[in-house]
Amino acid sequence: MKQKSAIIIGAGIVGLATARALAIRGYSITVFERNEQAVGASIRNFGMVWPIGQATGPLFDRAMLSRSIWKEICTEAEIWHNEVGSLHLAYHDDELQVINEYVEVNHSHRDCCSLSPQEAMLKSPAINPDGLKGALWSGEEMIIESRVAVGQVAKYLAAKYDVNFHWNTAISNINHPIVFSGNRSWEADEIFVCSGADFETLYPELFLSLDISKCKLQMMRLVTQPDEWRIGPSLCGGLSMIHYPGFQAAASLPALRKRYEEQYAIYLKWGIHVMVSQNGSGELTIGDSHEYGLVHDPFDKQFINTMITDYLHTFANFKDWTLLQSWHGIYPKMMNGETELIKEIEPGVTVINGVGGNGMTLSFGLCEQFIGSR
Repeated sequence: MKQKSAIIIGAGIVGLATARALAIRGYSITVFERNEQAVGASIRNFGMVWPIGQATGPLFDRAMLSRSIWKEICTEAEIWHNEVGSLHLAYHDDELQVINEYVEVNHSHRDCCSLSPQEAMLKSPAINPDGLKGALWSGEEMIIESRVAVGQVAKYLAAKYDVNFHWNTAISNINHPIVFSGNRSWEADEIFVCSGADFETLYPELFLSLDISKCKLQMMRLVTQPDEWRIGPSLCGGLSMIHYPGFQAAASLPALRKRYEEQYAIYLKWGIHVMVSQNGSGELTIGDSHEYGLVHDPFDKQFINTMITDYLHTFANFKDWTLLQSWHGIYPKMMNGETELIKEIEPGVTVINGVGGNGMTLSFGLCEQFIGSR
C-alpha cells in the first residue's frame, strides 16, 4: 500500500502538533515554514501548559491529553520541562470565595485544593505575604521554555519520524494536491494550513468572512534570579480568575468581576491579568495584556508594562526585578466563542487555526483528536 503523504504549512505549535498526529499514523510529512525557524506566538509566551484555565469537560480533557503528549516528547527528546503546578493567590474575601467554590466543584476530578496562607507560603518563597488570605493550588500545570522547545520539537519530529522541514520557504499558492513557493512546487495527498496570525495570506476571502481577529499581548522577562533561587509554582493574581473559563464554575465569579470592573477598569480595558513563570535558567517571564484587532501598532505601550509590574508587586516578591527584555506576540482568536477553527477548504485542504491564547495547552490534544477521528 502506498504511504500517504501530507504537507503542513507553518512550523509553529499547531503545525508541529499536526505533523506529530499524522506521523504516528504513518504519513510521510513535509512542513513548510516561511522563516528560518518559528518566530511567532508559539515562542512568545509563558511556556505554560495550563489545564486549570480550561472548563471541566472536553477542553480540560484535551488540555490533559496535550500535557501527556508534551511530557512524552520532552522526556524522550530531553527537552527541559518542569511540572511545578500553579498557585492563584487571594488577598480579598471575594477572591478566596471564588477559590473555595472552584475547589468544591472540581476537587474530585482535578488535582486542586485550597491552601491557607501558611500552606501557600510553603509552596513558594516568592509570595507576598502582606494581606494574603489563601490560595488555590493546582498540581497539573507544567512549564516548558517555548522559545527553545518549539525548535527542539521540530528536530525531534525530523529525527524520529523523518519529517522533512523546508525553512525559509513561503508557500504562495495552493492548488490541491500541489503547493507553490514562487516557481517551485511540491505535492501531497493532504494539505494542512497552520499559519497562525498570517491566516489571511493564502485564503484572504475566507478569513474576511469569518469572525476571527488577532490579539496582541505584551510580555516581559526578568533576569536570572540569584543563587539559583526558584519561585516554585507559576503564580497568578486574582485578575487571572476572570480571564480563564475554568473559573466560571464558581458561582460568585460575577460578583468578583463586578468589583474588578470598578477597581481595575483600566486593567480590564487593556485585557491585563498578571502571571509569572520561571524557566530552567531561573529567568522570570511575566505578563500579559490583550488587545484585539486585525492590525496592531508595532510599538509596545510602556504604561501597560508598568501596570503589569505594579499589579505583580501586590502578590509577588522576587530577589531581582531587573528587566531583561520585553516583547509582544500576536495570535489569532475566534471571536464568536468557538475554541478553534478547523475547516476543509476543498477536498484534501484543511485549515487548522484560531486556538487563541491556548496554543501551548491545547494544540497537541486538538490535533491528536482531530486527526484520530477522521
